[in-house]
Amino acid sequence: MINRDEASKLMTEMIKNKNLQKHGIAVEAIMRALCHFLKKKHFDLPKEEFNEEEWAIVGLLHDGDYELIEKDPTKHTLVTEQKLRELGEVSERIIQGIKAHHDGIKDSRDNYLEKSVYAADELSGLITACALVRPDKKLSSVTVESVLKKFPQKSFAAGAKREQILACEKELNIPLEEFVKIALDAMQNISGELGL
Repeated sequence: MINRDEASKLMTEMIKNKNLQKHGIAVEAIMRALCHFLKKKHFDLPKEEFNEEEWAIVGLLHDGDYELIEKDPTKHTLVTEQKLRELGEVSERIIQGIKAHHDGIKDSRDNYLEKSVYAADELSGLITACALVRPDKKLSSVTVESVLKKFPQKSFAAGAKREQILACEKELNIPLEEFVKIALDAMQNISGELGL
């Protein structure tokens, strides 16, 4: 299986924009936290369902081909899939997880990994936007309450699809407030790496 160092190298080869790289790192952190949370909640499921390294790599690489698809959303995730297959020995769960965050490629999500990346992707963008409007532009100034206050404001971070974030309740059975807390804590723990 691809390891974190190999995934990071692949991500930085494909993505040159530093903010997009940081987005991948943020979603990676959220995915690790969600894996840990859901593993405890669903202890009766097979251990393979909650492989933290798989979850993290899906988060890190989910937008890996964003700059390579030349603004053609029909190709998004497929270039990353191709590059991963060329590496060989990449788990099918990682490939399907990456594809699952994009409705246009995969319109149903089959497991907790896929459901998590779908919701986490958009939430990381909303939390980042909340940090950037703070006077100090720091994640440490962001609270769960401040994110929830901005959540219904459609003009704020308009690109962060609220219905996708709300998949946390429909598909993961995690209330929005708790989901925001998990994601915010994960991002705050790596704020230095994110430059926020």
